[in-house]
Amino acid sequence: MSLQYCADPSLLHGWQWLSCYLLTPKHQLFYTSFLVVFALLAITAPVVLLLGFAGAMAKRSSFLPLRWFGSIYTSMVRGVPDVIFFLFVPIALDQLVEYARHKIKCPDITAPVYQGSDFIVCAAAKMPTSNADAWVHQLWGFSLAVIAFSIVFGAFAANTIHGALQAVPHNQLETARAYGMSDSQVFRRVHLPQMWTYALPGLSNLWMILVKATPLLFLLGVEDIVYWARELGGAKTSYFEYPHPDWRLWYFLALLVFYLLLTWLSGKFFARLTDKFSVDKSRSKANSIKPTLIGIGR
Repeated sequence: MSLQYCADPSLLHGWQWLSCYLLTPKHQLFYTSFLVVFALLAITAPVVLLLGFAGAMAKRSSFLPLRWFGSIYTSMVRGVPDVIFFLFVPIALDQLVEYARHKIKCPDITAPVYQGSDFIVCAAAKMPTSNADAWVHQLWGFSLAVIAFSIVFGAFAANTIHGALQAVPHNQLETARAYGMSDSQVFRRVHLPQMWTYALPGLSNLWMILVKATPLLFLLGVEDIVYWARELGGAKTSYFEYPHPDWRLWYFLALLVFYLLLTWLSGKFFARLTDKFSVDKSRSKANSIKPTLIGIGR
């Protein structure tokens, strides 16, 4: 998208110069990079919930090795700075995949892949390969980022969900069992619905932290909004058709407004969701344990 008077930037002044500057192809990539943030949130959030439930169920399991695994997973991630995992997980996964591809695609090479501090695999084992398109490299980096974010925030979600399950009053569960419900029915119809009331405050805080952690994509080599803000805002860069002084302050101010707006809308959404579950809580207490023959027979 460009305007007719943008053909010669040297002849432009004032708002015409600014309008042409904001419509350059590089700026269009900057605007598109906001979709990267939303894509990360949209993909990571449900995966985090799944890992959270899996971790919480593992911590509650009667099978000792599984319970140990759940406890170690949540404790280890909680005790290590997030940025360490964000950097370690992509590097470890990337090298693991390349090592496996190296063994499959280059079986004749017997030299060790770890040579001092270097990790060396054959060209065919590179992931992605050197001749792959730029979008393939970006997609691979984004996929590793999703896995890293999911592992880290899944552990926090597991602790939140586990605590919420523990917070549900046990007398309600015992009452449901007294009415003849099986353990699976108690969990599905009483325990799980009431758990959300206790879990939502913690999960809403976790969502806010996830939103504020999205700029870490920049550290993983993904061309996100922080990457483009730094590149377009700097005075010395090869990305410009329109040179200008150091405007990084204004670009990062725009990101500040974006994140404030996003967290404000998220806060409004979770506040309404919490109110809804609070209103429905009293109804679910009575309806979930009503001793109907149909309900018990299911």
